[in-house]
Amino acid sequence: MARKLIYIHGFNSSDQSFKAQQLGQWLAQQAFTCRYLTPRLHYDPAIAIVQLEQLIDPDTALIGSSLGGYYATYLAQQHGLRAVVVNPAVRPFELLHDYLGPQYNPYQQQHYTLTHQHVETLRQLYVESLHSPENILLLQQSGDEVLPYQQAVNYFSASPGHIEFGGDHSFMGFERYFETLVRFLNITNTSEENQIQL
Repeated sequence: MARKLIYIHGFNSSDQSFKAQQLGQWLAQQAFTCRYLTPRLHYDPAIAIVQLEQLIDPDTALIGSSLGGYYATYLAQQHGLRAVVVNPAVRPFELLHDYLGPQYNPYQQQHYTLTHQHVETLRQLYVESLHSPENILLLQQSGDEVLPYQQAVNYFSASPGHIEFGGDHSFMGFERYFETLVRFLNITNTSEENQIQL
């Protein structure tokens, strides 16, 4: 069972994202025993991946939203981990060409420049074909106004998933899937562990 759960935030977001905080509060209320981490990731994908790699061990599970879903997919396939991806980016290196140049992340209050090298690093992380699609659960809403939802539906076609019509990029009603995702990620709470020990 997973002893560590890492929430991976998206592009120009932060460790204080609403979904990350919402899930963390619910896990605490339900007395889940896993260690819940919400790292603040660097804008450079090469550094962000190193940050995440340093947190991973064999008892880790992942949740990734948007660009975080892209990172989670790469890491899950590399390390044999389970992951939940929420309105994930599938080919962000194609979309981010439109964002090259000066950027501002309001959630981290940080100015930076998105470069061709950053985009190329993202391209190198692309998993052409999922070798363990069963380890990834897709949560997707068709109303995503930022990313092409059909791309994710096609890419994760061999993975379990919940695809909803409507919604938006934030994935409206994320809290409805908390029970589903902890079951998929094999995360238990205190009462369940006591039952197992008995």
